[in-house]
Amino acid sequence: MTNPEFDSRHIGLNDQDIQSMLTELGYRSLDELTKEVVPASIADDSPLNLRNGLSEEAALAELKALASKNKVITSLIGQGYYGTHTPNVILRNVMENPAWYTAYTPYQPEISQGRLEVLFYYQTMVSELTGMDIANASLLDEGTAAGEALTLAHRALKGKRNKCLVSKHCHPQTLEIIRTRATPLGIEIELFDEVEPIESWDDTFGVIVQYPDTQGTVQDLSSLCDSAHAEGALVIMASDLLALTMLKSPGELGADIVVGNSQRFGVPLGFGGPHAAFFAVKDKYKRSMPGRLVGQSLDVHGKPAYRLALQTREQHIRREKATSNICTAQALLAIMATLYACYQGPKRLRSTALRTHRFARTFAQAADSKGLVVSQTIFDTATLSNIDADELISAALAKGYNLNKRDSNTVSVAFDETTTQKDLDALLACIGVNPDEIELSNEIDAQYLRSDNYLTQEVFHRYHSETEMMRYLRRLSEKDIALDRAMIPLGSCTMKLNAASEMTPVTWPEFSNIHPMAPLDQTAGYREMISQLEEMLCACTGYDAMSLQPNAGSQGEYAGLLAIKAYHESNGDTERDICLIPSSAHGTNPASAQMANMKVVVVKCDERGNVDLVDLNEKIAANKGKVAAIMITYPSTHGVFEEDVTKVCEAVHAAGGQVYIDGANLNALVGVAQPGKFGGDVSHLNLHKTFCIPHGGGGPGVGPIGVGAHLAPFMPKDGVDPTRTGALISSAPYGSASILPISWMYIRMMGADGLRKATQVAILSANYIAHKLKDNYPILFTGASDLVAHECIIDTRPMKDHGVTVDDIAKRLIDYGFHAPTMSFPVPGTLMIEPTESESRAELDRFCRAMQGIYSEYLEVKEGRVAPDNSALSNAPHTSHFVLQNEWPAPYSRLYASHPDDKSDQSVKYWPPVGRIDNVYGDKNLICSCPSMSEYE
Repeated sequence: MTNPEFDSRHIGLNDQDIQSMLTELGYRSLDELTKEVVPASIADDSPLNLRNGLSEEAALAELKALASKNKVITSLIGQGYYGTHTPNVILRNVMENPAWYTAYTPYQPEISQGRLEVLFYYQTMVSELTGMDIANASLLDEGTAAGEALTLAHRALKGKRNKCLVSKHCHPQTLEIIRTRATPLGIEIELFDEVEPIESWDDTFGVIVQYPDTQGTVQDLSSLCDSAHAEGALVIMASDLLALTMLKSPGELGADIVVGNSQRFGVPLGFGGPHAAFFAVKDKYKRSMPGRLVGQSLDVHGKPAYRLALQTREQHIRREKATSNICTAQALLAIMATLYACYQGPKRLRSTALRTHRFARTFAQAADSKGLVVSQTIFDTATLSNIDADELISAALAKGYNLNKRDSNTVSVAFDETTTQKDLDALLACIGVNPDEIELSNEIDAQYLRSDNYLTQEVFHRYHSETEMMRYLRRLSEKDIALDRAMIPLGSCTMKLNAASEMTPVTWPEFSNIHPMAPLDQTAGYREMISQLEEMLCACTGYDAMSLQPNAGSQGEYAGLLAIKAYHESNGDTERDICLIPSSAHGTNPASAQMANMKVVVVKCDERGNVDLVDLNEKIAANKGKVAAIMITYPSTHGVFEEDVTKVCEAVHAAGGQVYIDGANLNALVGVAQPGKFGGDVSHLNLHKTFCIPHGGGGPGVGPIGVGAHLAPFMPKDGVDPTRTGALISSAPYGSASILPISWMYIRMMGADGLRKATQVAILSANYIAHKLKDNYPILFTGASDLVAHECIIDTRPMKDHGVTVDDIAKRLIDYGFHAPTMSFPVPGTLMIEPTESESRAELDRFCRAMQGIYSEYLEVKEGRVAPDNSALSNAPHTSHFVLQNEWPAPYSRLYASHPDDKSDQSVKYWPPVGRIDNVYGDKNLICSCPSMSEYE
C-alpha cells in the first residue's frame, strides 16, 4: 500500500491535479497513460519486490537502528582520510542548506555566481598551496585523480612512451586505481622506492610519488624531479593540503601535476566520501586537464563574472577522442573545503598543521626511544616497526583508537586536527611511555618548510568571525537559483526533490565519522544498510547484483565496461573490442569506452531519434566476432521509449555482445519496466538523479552498476565480498558511502506503489508540458500516440531565422525566475525539458506561462515590432543595475523587463547578479584564480 504521508509530499501533484491533467491529455488514469507510453514488449506491471513504504519518522527510526550498529571510534588510520572539525556555520549554512545542496551544475553561469565564486577560490587555494599554475574545480577522489594524472602524462608525450614509475609508498588504494587505469590501455606500471637509484628510465613517461608518503615520511623530492625532467618524464605528486601549509610546495620541488584530497579541510570522513579531490598542473597542460575549470570573464555590462571555461563538457564535443570521461565533480565538498580555508585563514591553517605535526613527532620520538619508529622526518603520521602489530592495535582499541596495521610488525598512527593532548597521552601509554616524561616536540626541520606566502587574497582573511561568514554565505546563495527557489526543468538530469528526511542521516555521527578502512566489526550497520540498498536497487531494475562503489555516473560507465571486458576475456573472447554507441548517446559513453580501450563504432539514429536497426545490423555484420557491447540510453536521449529496444538487445546478444543500458533516464522506468529484464546486462543508475541524491552544484554523485548474474564476479572488488574480483574503481570500498542513506530513505519511504506512481507522474508531467507548448514549440521526438517519456525536446531552431537564439530563451527564463532546460543537447539549438514528479501543477503552469510569454516576445521580433538586438530576449537577463539606470534604452518597460509574468507573485523576485556573460572573451583571456597580493602590487 502506498504510504500516504511521504509519497504525497515527494510527488508534487495531488489526485485532483493528476485527474485534471489526464483529462486534458485524453486519458482516464495513470495506468492508461502508462500503457500507451511504455511499449508492451518491456512493460512490467508486477509489483516491485520491496517492503511497504514507511512514514518519514518510522523510516528514520529504522535507519537509526541500523546506524547504531556502527561503532564510532577515533580513527588514526590515515591513508588519505583524517578526522576534522566541520565548522558549524558551514555545516548548517552549506552542507544542510538546500540553497547549496539542491543547486545544479553551473551550465547557466548567470544564475550560478555564488557557487562559481567559491569554486574559483577553491582553484586559487589549490594552486597556491600546491605551487602550480592552475587547478580545476575538483575531481572525484584522490585515487581517481591520480589515474587521470597518469593518462594526462601519457598523452602529453603523445603515447610515445609506455612506462610509468610509481612509488611503492603511495597510498595502497591509489596504487590499485593506477593499475586499474593502466591495464586496459597497456601502460606498464613499475614500482620503485624514491630513496633508491632509478635502475632504468627507458620508455618512461611519468613518475608518481606521494608527498608526504603513506607512512608519513617527508622527503626532498627535488632531485628526483630534476632527474625525471632530464629524462623527459613528467612528475606527478599526490599530496595533502594541510601538510602543504607547512611543507615546501610540490611546485617548488619540481612537480608537473599535483593531485590529492581536500577532505581534511572540514569534510567529514563519511566512510570514504564524498570528498573533493584536487588536480593542479603547470600552465602548459591546462587544456588537457580533466574536469571542470571555473574562469573569470565579463558580462555584457563589463562587470566581472564567473563561468565554466575551456573544456566544459568536452565529452559531448570530442566524444571518443575526449581526454577524460569525467562529467561531474565534487562541487559541494570543494565548496565546503574552500569555506573552511576562508573561515580559518592561512595563519590558523598553518597553526593546525603545526599542532598536528607536533603531536605526531612527539609520538615518533617517544616510540624511537623504544626502538620502534621508521622515520623521524614526518608530517602527521608515525609508522612504528619492530612491534607486535596486533598487540599494539588491541591496546589502542581498548582505549578507543583505530590504528593502521601495515603488516605483522608495522603500525601507522596518523594524527589530525581533532587530536588532543589526552589522545596523545593515551597512545603513549600504549607503547609503554609515561606521558608525564614527554614534552611536545619542535616542528619539522627547516629544510623541508616553505617560506613563501600563500592565501593572501582578501577572501581568506575577511570572514573569520561567524557573523561575517554567515552573512557571506547568505549573500552567495542569494546569487543562485537552486531547487529551493524554483523548478529546474533540465532534461536528462532529473532535478527532483531531495527531501529533508532523506538528507538528515548524512550528518549522523554513526555515518559521518567512520573511516573507510575501519575494522569490519565497527561498520556492521553501514554494511547492512548498503546491502539493503543493493537489494532495493536490484528490485527496482531487475538486475541480480549491484555495486555501489562507483562515485559518479562516469565511473559507473567505466566499471560496467570493465566488467564486460573481463567477462569476455574469461570466456577466451579476447578479440572483442568493439563498442557500438548510437549517435545520440551521452558524450561520456564513448569517452568511457575509449578509457576501457574499446573501439567506438557509431550507430545511426532515425528521424524519430530511435536506433536505426538497419544500420545496427550492418555494423554488427561488419564487425563479426568483435562486438563487445552496445551502450544505449533508455528511454532514449531524445526522451522517447523506443519500441524496438528488445530487438536492439537481441541483435547484440546474437552477435555475442553485451548490452549496457545507461541509467540516466531511469526516472521513467522504476515500477513500470526493468532494464535487467528487457535485455540489459549492466546499467549504471545515477543515484544523484532518480534516487534523490542532490546535485550539490555539480556533485556529489553516485553511479552504481547493476549487472546480470553472469557479470557479478567482475564487479569492483570491495575487500569484503570475495566473489567480486573486478578492478578497484574508487578509492573507498563503497565510494561516496555517506550519501547512500539518502537513497535508502527515499526507497524505504516510497515503497513499491509510491515509486511506480512517481514514475507515472513524471511521465504525466512531461506530456502535460509537451501538450501545453506544442502549438508554439514543435516537439522534436515522440513515441507511440505522439507521447514522450519523462522529458521532451522542443525545437527552437526556426526562431533563429528571425534573430532569436536558444541562448536568448534560456537567459530570458532567468527573468521569469527559472533555470533553463538542458540547452542544445542532444540536438543543437533545442531545449530538453524534464519537470520530474516533484513539481506542483502551479509550478508546471508557471513554467508553461513563461515559455508562452517568451514565444510572444519572439513574435514581436519576427513581425518587426521590436529590433532583434534590443528586445527583451536579446537583453536578458535583466539585472537590477540595468533596470534602475537613469536612461532606459529599451522599447519595453522596466517593469516588463524584470517582472514579465503578471500572474506570478510580484513580491517574489530573483535578480540575476550579472548580465549575459561573454564566453569567448573568457576563453581568450583565461583567468582561473585570484591574483595574489604581490601581483596586485
